[in-house]
Amino acid sequence: EEGVPSGCAPEPHGFKRIRELYFLALGGAENAPEGMRFTVPVLWDKETEKIVSNESSEIIQMLNSEFDEFATNPSLDLNPEPLRAEMAVINDPIYHNINNGVYKCGFARAQEPYEEAYFNLFSELEKVESRLSSSRYLMGDAFTLADIRLFTTLIRFDMVYFHHFKCNRRKIQDFPALADYMRHIYHMPGVKATTEFTHIKLHYYCSHPSINPAGVVPVGPEGYEAWLDTPADRDSK
Repeated sequence: EEGVPSGCAPEPHGFKRIRELYFLALGGAENAPEGMRFTVPVLWDKETEKIVSNESSEIIQMLNSEFDEFATNPSLDLNPEPLRAEMAVINDPIYHNINNGVYKCGFARAQEPYEEAYFNLFSELEKVESRLSSSRYLMGDAFTLADIRLFTTLIRFDMVYFHHFKCNRRKIQDFPALADYMRHIYHMPGVKATTEFTHIKLHYYCSHPSINPAGVVPVGPEGYEAWLDTPADRDSK
């Protein structure tokens, strides 16, 4: 789209929609099961033209260890064996109540399930806020895949989820520890450069007609990116 930063590698075969990749992997649209959902992210094998995985938790584990021969820093391990059991305990409620919780709020079709997801979301955010008030990362001093999984939701929260998914009790900016933690990760090498807010807003506000039928994309929030650029203070944790 004109005026929109690309930030993306060319799509295989020049495809414009993710469903076209699914159809290719299945050998044609006629082979797609009725009601099939075409989700992202997708880890795509260009040689076999198959989908390796479309589950984000699996993909980040693969990226952590399966491509070390191509990596700039192959010794980096964000999923260390000694921490995996504890990470799983932390990841489970964060996934259900925060990562997936915002979607439960946004796509709720009745008041009761919306409110249940809403209160679970903010209850879990409060727990993580408490943890990060005295811990640099979720796993103490070790930066892990658990932090990456949480960050991807936090960085979208104030810009999209707060309004679009009706998660409007508090912004992440209103949680001192979470806000500082998010800014700290945002300033890590390569993170800011690969966080494209124009893409984020266009995707959410234009791809959910049941929530935003007119496809109007908000201009704001004013000052959010400037706020993100302010220094973090995780070194004191």
